[in-house]
This record gives sequence, C-alpha cells and structure tokens, in this order.
Amino acid sequence: MARAPVLAAGGIVLREEATPLIAVVRLRKRNEWVLPKGKLDDGETPRDAALREVLEETGHDVAVHEFLGTLVYESGGRSKVVHYWRMAADGEPSYELMDDVTAVDWLPLDAALARLSRSSERVFLANVGPLALEAAALARLSRRSKAKRPAAEKRRGRQAAAPRTLPAQPVLAPPQPDPGPPAIGQHQRPSIVSDVVETKPSIGASAVETVPQLVEADARRNLVQKVRDWLRRAA
Repeated sequence: MARAPVLAAGGIVLREEATPLIAVVRLRKRNEWVLPKGKLDDGETPRDAALREVLEETGHDVAVHEFLGTLVYESGGRSKVVHYWRMAADGEPSYELMDDVTAVDWLPLDAALARLSRSSERVFLANVGPLALEAAALARLSRRSKAKRPAAEKRRGRQAAAPRTLPAQPVLAPPQPDPGPPAIGQHQRPSIVSDVVETKPSIGASAVETVPQLVEADARRNLVQKVRDWLRRAA
C-alpha cells in the first residue's frame, strides 16, 4: 500500500539589494544547504505553513506574494510535495533561528544555485528563480511610480494660476472747455430739422422769434391776403 505523500511549503525569499539576493539555509542534521521550507501542521494551509516555516528558518518577517510552483521529489521512501511562494524580506532578522538551522546566507541567483545541495532544488530554482526576480522588479517599479504620482500632483498644485484678465476700463475723453456765449458781432445760426428757418438776431434785439411764432404770423398774412383778394373781386 502506497504511503501518503508528505506535504510541505516554503519560499523563494528575496532581499532587495542592487543585485537581489535569495535566502538559502543550512540544516544541522545533514549539513545541507536548502531552500527554506517545512511540513504543514494539522489543519494548516500551505500558504500559512510557508510563511511560518520561512520565519522560523530565516528569522525574518516576510511578505508573501505570488505562488511560484510545486516541487515533488522522493525523500525517505515517500513522495514529498513542496509548494513555493515568492517572498520579500526587509531589514534585519526579527527572530532567532530554529534549532534545525545553523546558518542563513543571502546570495545572487547564480551563487544560490551553486550553493544548494540537492539537485532537485537546483533544477526548481533555475526555473522559478528568474520569474521571482522579474516579479520583484515589476513590483519595485510599480512602487516607485505610485510614489512619484503624488509628488507630481503636488507640483501641479503649486503652479501659479494664470492671471485673470481685468475688464477693459472705459477711456473718458478730457472735458472740453465751455465755449461760453458768442462774442459781440458774431451771428448765431441755429438749424431746424424740418423747414429750415434761420434767425439773425441783431445786436440789442429784445427777443428771437421761435418757429411756431413765425408759422402763426405767416398764416395771418395769408388770411389777410385772401380777404383782400375776395373784396377786390366783390367790388
């Protein structure tokens, strides 16, 4: 009867440097260098187990990111199934290492591949390691872009507003001097829009006849002339 496989979980743990570094740990029992991982506890999910085992074997708090793949190999006459996630460690270790681990080393991808003791893990890391590095680089670019966006918005907010154009002010003509009354000896020629009637008041005249008065006088003269013509014909 086949024995049930052993379920385990771990991480490809990266530390951000000029050249990103990958964590490898040395086991006390066999003095082997391996990727950090461990068996699932009862009722534990693979992701939770991966986070717990990496913290115990590296001493670092880590952030868990995307799932990278599953490694299956034979160990002690049983199949071992290990699920791996990309993880990111930052700063100094927060916890002491568990007793089963004697050292942690942070190496570039090529050096980490050379350091691993098991061929199955070397093949696995050779396949998923570049994917983990690419995902970490994209995440770093995204963080920088988000950090730049608020700064750009602040700069735009500090730009001076365009000056408002003030409404044109009316230009007032300078006041003209009052010409005053006409000088003695000058004649005034007022013009009327209808039948033009010119008046030439002489010096010392008491009053100037207005247009209605002239019209009324003309009408009386016409009436007198008509009466005279009628009397002449009647005689």
